Amino acid sequence: MAIRVLLADDHRIIREGIQTLLSREPDIDVVGEANDGREMIQMNETLQPDVLVMDITMPNLNGIDATRQIISKYPDAHIIALSMHSDQRFVVEMLQAGASAYLLKDCVYDDLVKAIHLVCEGKTYLSPEVASILVDDYRAQGQKNPAAKAMTLTPREREVLQLFAEGHSTRDIAEKLFLSVKTIEAHRAQIMRKLNTHSVAELTKYAIREGLTTL
Repeated sequence: MAIRVLLADDHRIIREGIQTLLSREPDIDVVGEANDGREMIQMNETLQPDVLVMDITMPNLNGIDATRQIISKYPDAHIIALSMHSDQRFVVEMLQAGASAYLLKDCVYDDLVKAIHLVCEGKTYLSPEVASILVDDYRAQGQKNPAAKAMTLTPREREVLQLFAEGHSTRDIAEKLFLSVKTIEAHRAQIMRKLNTHSVAELTKYAIREGLTTL
């Protein structure tokens, strides 16, 4: 069965270009195109796509806020940010909003196809440039407070951290590790306390830096 994709970008030529390229993929079907975040939310309700590919800077409703609204109603939605913005602020905010992948618009086409397939498997994908941005941001934060050192994580906590960083849900992790959902939630809370982090985006940055995942 083909992966159903919904596109959102306020530049028609971008949407049509992506649609034309993806139409060559036998297992991907572009089911709709939205001009802004608000239209994306409405079309998501009616079309129920498998993957949403959206820009960040759009009129009426930007991609970050659109992502927050979609994720609040559909926590398992697979959203890919495809943006010209390489600033770490946009990357972090989009991931915090719930995006499963972040690619820059100058990425190669194969990266987009790879991201579409990976997010459908419940995984996370960051283009190499974006991963580098997150690592640089993490290091910069560490330099601001060089005395702060993360408490040592247990092997189980590192295992849970890696799975979260790779985009697995709490329930998926519980099933993989044969633990209860409450136990996994407790592990996540403990990990965030030890690392002094407050979001999955921050956990992902730590996991990349520590080599727990290559995404």
